[in-house]
Amino acid sequence: MTRPESEPATLRRIAVIGGGPGGLYAAALLKRLGPQREITLWERNAPDDTFGFGVVLSDETLGGIEHADPVVHAALQREFVRWDDIDIVHRGHTQTSGGHGFAALGRRRLLKILHERCAGLGVNLRFGEEAPPPAQLAAAYDLVIAADGVHSGTRDAQAEHFGPRLTTHRCRYIWLAADFALDAFRFETAETAYGVMQLHAYPFARPSPGHGPSARPGGPPDDSGASTVIVEMREEVWRAAGFDTCDAAESTRHCAKIFADALGHRPLRSNNSSWLTFRTVVNERWSHGNTVLIGDAAHTAHFSIGSGTKLAVEDALALAACIEEHSGLPAALAAYESERRPVVESTQRAAAASLRWFEELGTYVDQPPRQFAFNLLTRSRRVTHDNLRLRDASFTAAVEDEFGCAPGTPPMFTPLRLRGLELRNRVVVSPMDMYSATDGVPGDFHLVHLGARALGGAGLVMTEMVCVSPEGRITPGCTGLYTAEQAAAWTRITDFVHTGSPGTAIGIQLGHSGRKGSTKLMWEGIDQPLDDGNWPLTAASPLPYAPGVNQVPRALDRAGLAAVREQFASAAERADSCGFDLLELHCAHGYLLSGFLSPLTNHRTDAYGGTLANRLRFPLEVFDAVRERWPDDRPMTVRISATDWAEGGMTDEDAIEVARAFVAHGADAIDVSTGQVVPFEQPEYGRSYQTPYADRIRNTLCVPVVAVGAISSWDDVNSLLLAGRADLCALARPHLYDPHWTLHAAADQGYTGPGAPWPLPYRAGSRTPPTGRTDAPKPRLTLD
Repeated sequence: MTRPESEPATLRRIAVIGGGPGGLYAAALLKRLGPQREITLWERNAPDDTFGFGVVLSDETLGGIEHADPVVHAALQREFVRWDDIDIVHRGHTQTSGGHGFAALGRRRLLKILHERCAGLGVNLRFGEEAPPPAQLAAAYDLVIAADGVHSGTRDAQAEHFGPRLTTHRCRYIWLAADFALDAFRFETAETAYGVMQLHAYPFARPSPGHGPSARPGGPPDDSGASTVIVEMREEVWRAAGFDTCDAAESTRHCAKIFADALGHRPLRSNNSSWLTFRTVVNERWSHGNTVLIGDAAHTAHFSIGSGTKLAVEDALALAACIEEHSGLPAALAAYESERRPVVESTQRAAAASLRWFEELGTYVDQPPRQFAFNLLTRSRRVTHDNLRLRDASFTAAVEDEFGCAPGTPPMFTPLRLRGLELRNRVVVSPMDMYSATDGVPGDFHLVHLGARALGGAGLVMTEMVCVSPEGRITPGCTGLYTAEQAAAWTRITDFVHTGSPGTAIGIQLGHSGRKGSTKLMWEGIDQPLDDGNWPLTAASPLPYAPGVNQVPRALDRAGLAAVREQFASAAERADSCGFDLLELHCAHGYLLSGFLSPLTNHRTDAYGGTLANRLRFPLEVFDAVRERWPDDRPMTVRISATDWAEGGMTDEDAIEVARAFVAHGADAIDVSTGQVVPFEQPEYGRSYQTPYADRIRNTLCVPVVAVGAISSWDDVNSLLLAGRADLCALARPHLYDPHWTLHAAADQGYTGPGAPWPLPYRAGSRTPPTGRTDAPKPRLTLD
């Protein structure tokens, strides 16, 4: 870090609340960069008190430390335990994956290093002393750094300014230690009479040569040869096992007994350990006035990705750098948050995926051993098929072989059979409304649009939502299948796909807009009613999509229900005559059938409202009517919104029951989307953000699923398939960007097999064209 010529004259007195790694390192850095500063740190516990054991840091974090403070970096390097392997133990099988690279040390040693560094620099460390109230500190000091953890009193005292959101999750866990050093990071699953339990363990101290664990008189062992051991399980499992009535000693003994094989029948020890529930902390703002949050006070990330200490230390580095680089405190704090927030949010998304995976551990236990291990390793979506292959090619090859990949065949290019239809690969062009039809008739645009994607190599190309009636359209530009003219136009398209791209399947998605109809084209005003020419709407209940904006629909009566049911069935008959290979019933995104499923949009009091079973009644009746008219050898899928992303809406459990019901009625796969049911939804956007819902349905019900939602790379597709989280992956925007996305994915992976054949007229373009001259002579000598 380079300091400006003139430092802010007002930043002389700094208060730090909390003596964890983040607070200590921030104090050390700011004192080192400004020796004249008066820095006081309050820690309510004694110097030797710590409630964890080992700490894992990444090479990226260590690089930042080395650049900012070589003294601390050198001290850490002397203490680190390093290893490369991860062992996953499940049902008596151990799968080992190497090449990962970890560095850990004892939390007590880390704190001691930072204590010594702060003391050597002249930081005033006040242990065993509560910090004064935050407002008092803010008045007396130029900067207040709140590093007071997940239960931050500073954050709570000024909640109206920081805007915290705290979410408590469904598992209980306890931090323990074993007095021996494991050889690898170890994950082990125990299937007990009470439910599934999980062990996370890693070494953080190697024994001194010729010495075993020792103890200070009257104190805990000195961590000479030790491993962190975390035991985790769902709340209901924890209660059933009786842990809710155990004291710390009983819990420790019980955990050691459950995981005796992993521990070599050695005991565990605790350090004021107690059972905890993880809390995700998010704040709308990280600073207020001259007070700033860092570490767990500002944000938390689940321990299963080992990022709590890492994030806190990186916060300290960024805060110190921004203070040095900006001439005023407001600008420095704004820059700190601007720099760190995207990194933290990305980490929290990965941590949330990992946390959810362990919450749903029980749904994965029947997977084959290698697939289970691969699933665990890629759970956060940060480790993928491609980089795992780089880390450990032999392990990844074994997983591919168990999955059924032919030699040299990526998972995405393995075939999948649904009834009489065999898809040559697992890539789906997702349904995308084009709003380019006239009177519901698809034209040349649709021929070129769908034809181009079919030529692009996907195993299955889906139409947009094709409406079953004029009043069932979303916009005047939506396609339909309720007239002979529309059927003829669709037949032209399916004929082209089957002849122009043999082996590519084309599917039709049938739907009805419900209360979201009679609106403008998307680019003219999404969900906005037409300026004129509006048609009347029907829905489950007379609730407008956006009150005061969209019209109030008419609730379907029994005659209306029967009419809609017949419209779907008639459209299915036409779809058969058009030559479609697969039919999908659209029960998602707040359209008519989705409107029956969600309690937010179905307020009926008759047999079609109330309980989930009643709300399912009409969508199932429509499904049955369509299935009866659709050829038995051709598959049917159902698209659902697995969550409404809104309070009081569809839950995870509801989604499973909805999927279960459709499968019981003959659905061959569930296309799992989310949201778009109500305008006040709050989605958790991010890479592959909808796939956990598909994952849970697949592994709970053992039913094929289509995963959708910000899947953008072939590496993501391979990872999801190989982990057993999806059977097909549907991509929308990537296919708008590149109609030949699948063929290019094959070329990028060096694959030339039957899962992605290039059309004969395009075969000359199957290799990446050169981008510039490559025959220039290499420079051999440089002369001054």
